[in-house]
Amino acid sequence: MKNLGKNFMRYVSLNVMGMIGLSCYILADTFFIAQALGTLGLAALNFSIVIFTAMNGIGLMIGIGGSIDFSMRRITSEGAGNRSFVHSLVIGAGFAAVLVVIGAFFSRPLAALLGADAQTLPMTQTYLQTVLCFAPLFILNNIMVAFIRNDHNPKLAMIAMLVSSLSNVALDYIFMFPLGMGMFGAAFATGLSPLVSLAILSLHLRKPHGFRLAKCKIKARRILQILSFGFSSFIGEMASAIALFAFNLIILRIEGNVGVAAYGVIANVAIIVTAIFTGVAQGTQPLATQCYAEGNQADAKKVLRYCLTTSIALAFALYALIFLCTDQIVAFFNSEQNKTLATIAAQGVKIYFVGYFFAGINIVAAAFLSSIAKASQAMLISLLRSSIVLIPAVLGLSAWLGMTGVWLSFVVTEAIVCGFSGASLILFHRQTIA
Repeated sequence: MKNLGKNFMRYVSLNVMGMIGLSCYILADTFFIAQALGTLGLAALNFSIVIFTAMNGIGLMIGIGGSIDFSMRRITSEGAGNRSFVHSLVIGAGFAAVLVVIGAFFSRPLAALLGADAQTLPMTQTYLQTVLCFAPLFILNNIMVAFIRNDHNPKLAMIAMLVSSLSNVALDYIFMFPLGMGMFGAAFATGLSPLVSLAILSLHLRKPHGFRLAKCKIKARRILQILSFGFSSFIGEMASAIALFAFNLIILRIEGNVGVAAYGVIANVAIIVTAIFTGVAQGTQPLATQCYAEGNQADAKKVLRYCLTTSIALAFALYALIFLCTDQIVAFFNSEQNKTLATIAAQGVKIYFVGYFFAGINIVAAAFLSSIAKASQAMLISLLRSSIVLIPAVLGLSAWLGMTGVWLSFVVTEAIVCGFSGASLILFHRQTIA
């Protein structure tokens, strides 16, 4: 492949910027909710982020799975892109319908299940109900972004994500302060943001490209294949959602709502850091898939080397920045200047983010393996991160070391899983040499 290094930097840089923009949906909510609603609002948002992250994971699973199917098939079959796109839309519609029903009729018990108590339940329910009713837009946006990126237009995908994020920031401020709409205003602003993104992405469809709406027979086998291609991306997001859920419940028991609010600071910074590594992974995916589809093993190895080097360099840079700015980060979200919140969050930041030296490698490894049709290995990496290793680690270490153990559990989990990721990538490298 010509100009592989240049293409890698282009795809990765555009996707990192786009993912940072996308992650700012929640970051903007966090800042304005902290200013308007204080510690309890911050805790309520942290309970709600679990479901928002899971919903985003569903969208990524369908979008990335469908776009991998699209990239592999369009080389050998005319019209394959249309069929991949239509199947992805059908899958997305099914998941969106379920999420809307949950939001409309079951948001209150869901909020209680996530850990909200009498103080935080009303705000948690409001946020969940509003955001889940916008599930069709979020999922469609994820599908469109992934397909347009794989249709050689990563710049438009990046612009759409950044503009929608900026619109969310503006709407958050308008709805929460001049209009005084509280938690509903924050959720409503977030829900409208993918509509802005979709309006921009629709520009891609004005000219003939690799995919469009077309009649085709819906096949269960094709649906399962798309889901299998994207499942590691779903589990990757679910790793964050399950970690949030487990951490919220354990921290609620140890430190109460103030502890959950402190974790909310860490969780929101973690969303941005994860988004950066996800941007590297998503930028890598179209190139790795193309190399695999063309049988170009040498370039596939180069792509792997580029993404691992980028991940490690970013981990060092991000940790140095976060470590040096810990007090400023905590103060940014601590509008009430709660000393207990500040102490818990500051300690957690310095321990928790060590885990991203390993998590970055795990994220890009899972994406790379999925891109070269090694979905089972990618899936196992994601499952290990999300539950198999994480849950025992957080339960055991929190019982032994309290809050310090909670923060360390993320580091320990990612380090253990990184060993498996490294072994999988070494095996890939040796097999392709032969």
